[in-house]
Amino acid sequence: MASRTQPRDGDGERGSAVVDFVMVSLLIVALLLAVLQVAVYVHVRNVVTASAQEGARYAANADVDSSAGAARTVEVVGQATSAQTARGLSCTSDEEVDSSGLTLVVVRCSGSVPSLLAALGNLLPLEVTGRAVKEGP
Repeated sequence: MASRTQPRDGDGERGSAVVDFVMVSLLIVALLLAVLQVAVYVHVRNVVTASAQEGARYAANADVDSSAGAARTVEVVGQATSAQTARGLSCTSDEEVDSSGLTLVVVRCSGSVPSLLAALGNLLPLEVTGRAVKEGP
């Protein structure tokens, strides 16, 4: 009878493997989401940077108005990523003269990268600049 009232070896640990598995799984999923978010940020930043450079080169043509670079940049971003990402950008295009006297078309874009979890919104800011030498007549 005394053996029935005393707990058997390991009864106090019963179910702990499930709890350990859940805790470790949550940690791994959170780490995976963080790595994926960094990858998305780097990808979108590279696409927007290349698009700003493309927009500046387009606006630097002699027969194109310099203000067309911003619209071209948003168009290229929309084609390369998504319309939502393109709508989240604010791009401007203008001319500057550098120290050597060259006229440059400068396209500046700012916005944010959407997060993988929709509830978090847009967390990561993004600012890029593209430049090209303006062609003269």
